[in-house]
Amino acid sequence: MENIKTITKNKKAFHEYFVVESMEAGISLSGTEVKSIRQGGVNLKDAWCSIDNGEMIIKQMHISPYDHGNIFNRDPMRNRKLLLHKREIMRLLGLVKQQGLTLIPLSLYFKGSLVKVQLGLCKGKQLHDKRAVAAKRDANRAIDRAMKEQNR
Repeated sequence: MENIKTITKNKKAFHEYFVVESMEAGISLSGTEVKSIRQGGVNLKDAWCSIDNGEMIIKQMHISPYDHGNIFNRDPMRNRKLLLHKREIMRLLGLVKQQGLTLIPLSLYFKGSLVKVQLGLCKGKQLHDKRAVAAKRDANRAIDRAMKEQNR
């Protein structure tokens, strides 16, 4: 079994979208970016993915410049290529075009020594959906509190 260490999760994605399907992808990074990620200098909050010229690109992912990187540091907001098989990319392109779904990075993690991204094929939530989820969560908390109180 491989060693998996979560770096960051995109909590905003779970609030804004229903996740229909998720998958793992590799990401093309420079050496100083990996070192910065190891220090926790990454933000997925506004990140999203698109397919350009048959390649999957992650956009708006912020990786802070590495402290000791000097001239080797790259632009923190640059577009980064995701590593997927061509048929996976074409299948995702079809789903995005036909069903109006969005590709959102859900989490970033180390799998062994490699940096991986968990991609989510997502559908946007309406305001009433967000309220329903919040109400359900609050109801479950109240039930748990009552059960805990009763078991004392």
